[in-house]
Amino acid sequence: MRWFRFIFLFAACFVGGAAVAAEVKPASVQLAALAERYYEAQARFDPIYSATLQGDNRFDDQLPIGIAPGERRQRFAMYRDVLRQLARIPRGQLPAADALTHDLLAYELKSRLGFERFNDDLLPLQHLGAVPIQLATFASGQAEQPLQTVAQHEAYLRRIARLPAWIDQAMVNMREGMRRGIVQPRSVMTAVQAQLREMASDREEENPFLAPVRSLPASFADADRQRLSEAYRQEVRGRIAPAVRRLVLFIEREYLPACRDTAGWGALPEGAAWYRQWVRSQTTTELTPDEIHTMGLREVARIQKELEKVAPKLGYDGDPRLLLSWVRGNPKFLPFRSEEQILAAYAHINDRVKAKLGQLFVRSPKAALEIRPEPELTRAAASDHYSLPAEDGSRPGVFWAVINDPATYDATTMTALFLHEGQPGHHFQMAMQQEMDLPKFRKRAWINAYGEGWALYAESLGAEMGLYQDPAAYVGELRLEIFRAARLVVDTGIHAKGWSRAQAIAYLVDTAGFTEKQAANQIDRYMAWPAQALGYKLGALKIQALRERARQRLGDRFDLAAFHDTVLGEGPLPLAVLEAHVDRWIARELAKKP
Repeated sequence: MRWFRFIFLFAACFVGGAAVAAEVKPASVQLAALAERYYEAQARFDPIYSATLQGDNRFDDQLPIGIAPGERRQRFAMYRDVLRQLARIPRGQLPAADALTHDLLAYELKSRLGFERFNDDLLPLQHLGAVPIQLATFASGQAEQPLQTVAQHEAYLRRIARLPAWIDQAMVNMREGMRRGIVQPRSVMTAVQAQLREMASDREEENPFLAPVRSLPASFADADRQRLSEAYRQEVRGRIAPAVRRLVLFIEREYLPACRDTAGWGALPEGAAWYRQWVRSQTTTELTPDEIHTMGLREVARIQKELEKVAPKLGYDGDPRLLLSWVRGNPKFLPFRSEEQILAAYAHINDRVKAKLGQLFVRSPKAALEIRPEPELTRAAASDHYSLPAEDGSRPGVFWAVINDPATYDATTMTALFLHEGQPGHHFQMAMQQEMDLPKFRKRAWINAYGEGWALYAESLGAEMGLYQDPAAYVGELRLEIFRAARLVVDTGIHAKGWSRAQAIAYLVDTAGFTEKQAANQIDRYMAWPAQALGYKLGALKIQALRERARQRLGDRFDLAAFHDTVLGEGPLPLAVLEAHVDRWIARELAKKP
């Protein structure tokens, strides 16, 4: 029996010839065991994204070929097996905490199974963290896969040794995608090409997979340093770089000519249904693309009115529609000349934030937060982001600032951006989740609408912290907010309404004040990662609505810190489950004697 097949066996035990019925374990025990087995299976099927990136480093030497048809079938068979077993566990016999785990496991399994009919495996490459790019990012030693010991380097070498096999399977899949009309947009693959070319190089100073050779710790024994250096050179120059070169050549000669000129998922076979499943997964709602599009237009109009109010405080008296472009190009908001100056400015913002956190939160994460510049490999296509701390405390949480040209780095958005990616945004939500006593699949879960919704909501807390008294910082917060509202419009426009890439870029330029290059970068992201951008605004709107509901119903008894503790207290939840959870908290607070 393969390790990923889970079957409860309830048989009669025979002792001294007499049959004795086996004891049936309580529902909570069954659920805990099933949840553990599910997490272990999922982590083995998907060790990069379900384990390493979530702080679980036990599988750092593994790289299954998850895009292979057989592996894919086995993974979905596992989901169905676990769901069948979950249905046999009587939910009504579970205490409230376990009933929530039951519901969340069912939700996760059904969400994953919703993609089975769609061939995501035929689109294995995009520029936002596909397997080769993610593995190359790990090579820096600063990311989620640690490279601090000899054993960790050996694990990484075993993992990347599987990359040529993954690349060969990717090309097989992409050829099948070409045959069936399931291909990426041309602009997405052009961005991928730029990243892959570095990995195809034999030059030590260029190929990111050879970065460990340049940074092996001085504490290693000379024999280990020499052995590991030679192992990296042989693996990269002998196998990985040639495999990437094959991939680059295949893309240039075969795949790019077959790429589509359309931008949206709707142009693919079953594309409308496929996009609807992405929307369900990324928003945890049943909202239609049309409903989301309308919400986006409404939010854009609301924020534009707020921008008109703040414009005079910045000394701007021109056309309100051009305010954001004026801010973007104004030299007084572009004060930096070096990466070090930008990092120092973020450190100053962090100091101001830390001084206020105790007023708004009951708890804080134990893990430290660091601010680092985005690595060179991914800088051109990346957005600012956060990475989890190591569970053993060996690595802090990190806010990665994407700094391409310090002279064009916008100071106005820095406060809101730090609140989102640092604290109390992703760092509070994700690092505290990691510290919770939860089943592993919940401890390491990511629910987009909850996680990005919380981080966008956290930007608004700058008002309570007194950080937006400076009109420039406040207009920066509004710039980011209107950008997230515009995402509702362009994502649904691209994938459900047939918008072209140029049309979507023009909308972002006009609405969010982006340059064409900035807008193109974002639109390519939405083209490659459908519906992900919807979670921010939809999640934030839900949290804001729940806060207002709690404030109105509790009146003088409303405690903002306690509300935040409630929202964060169970880890990530689908939005409807979060709403029910907050409503139960409101009811408990009302039941207390005044």
